[in-house]
Amino acid sequence: MYIHLLKKWPKFQWDNNIITPLLAEVRYQQGRLLGRMEGLGFALQEQANLQTLTLDVLKSSEIEGEILDTDQVRSSIARRLGIDIAGLVPADRNVEGVVEMMLDATQRYSIALSQERLFGWHAALFPTGYSGIHKIVVAAWRNNTREDPMQVVSGPMGRETVHFQAPDAERLQHEMDFFFTWLNSGENIDPMLKAAIAHLWFVTIHPFDDGNGRIARAITDMMLARADNSNKRFYSMSTQIRAERKAYYDILENTQKGSLDITEWLEWFLACLNRSITATDTTLATVKRKAKFWERTTTQTINDRQKLMLNKLLDGFEGKLTSAKWGIITKVSQDTAIRDIQDLIERDLLVKEDAGGRSTSYLLKEK
Repeated sequence: MYIHLLKKWPKFQWDNNIITPLLAEVRYQQGRLLGRMEGLGFALQEQANLQTLTLDVLKSSEIEGEILDTDQVRSSIARRLGIDIAGLVPADRNVEGVVEMMLDATQRYSIALSQERLFGWHAALFPTGYSGIHKIVVAAWRNNTREDPMQVVSGPMGRETVHFQAPDAERLQHEMDFFFTWLNSGENIDPMLKAAIAHLWFVTIHPFDDGNGRIARAITDMMLARADNSNKRFYSMSTQIRAERKAYYDILENTQKGSLDITEWLEWFLACLNRSITATDTTLATVKRKAKFWERTTTQTINDRQKLMLNKLLDGFEGKLTSAKWGIITKVSQDTAIRDIQDLIERDLLVKEDAGGRSTSYLLKEK
């Protein structure tokens, strides 16, 4: 029996003797992180925020198997936040939609979540009214019948494994009204704990035809912004969930088939959150490295193609960068690509890689 069918649903319970020390540890790590960030100065804070939001959007989509273009996501966020970055590129409509949802959740975190706002997020995620090639109900609760239940399945067609079956469609309005009332209430519960409960509660209701996971993680980010009392994001829960995706799905499935005692889910969520906060050292190192690199170019004129490619190298370019790849990515001839590269070598920003081979490759020259 799924937990939403239990008589006392959704009266969740947990063991405070287990959860309280975990919550205290996460709060301690959060305080340390926010203290470190305050000492960085506005410019680096801004870049760290941009990096974290970019990762949040990318990784939340990756969890669902959707790969977005990193440059488009970063450019869309930077434009909307008024952040000046090198190598801005236009973004596709699906990228703009998921960015719009994430920024509404994190930048307007103190505003109550409502049905209208949630429908707006859903419409932003599916601007064409389709999920892939399938027409779906957009900006409204799903309207499937009992004969066609909302199920989470995996495996080949005809041999699917059902991991979860959501509440019937006729229950959704009542369920979501109750959820909104609880989420927006001033109940005396820590916002981090509330983020964990809201995540589980929302994905269990599963109110939309598609996009439930991404919206659940946006709600989580909104609640974590409330916990930080800041619209600047310096740690990415979605990035950590992506790294632990199998464990994430396993604990969700086990919890949804268990009792209303959600101690194990809260344990996993808080431990994952703690790991996401401690992993911020990597993000911060990347931000400092990029800031140091671009400081060297403040007096130089670098074209948009060069800015784009330098940013790709700074973010960790996959494979070797050759003039042929430069031309393909920036949509120019190989002669133009070679001129761009040679110009950066002369400026002491790029260097030829020592390793030989049929194609010359290039690396950042960092000081």
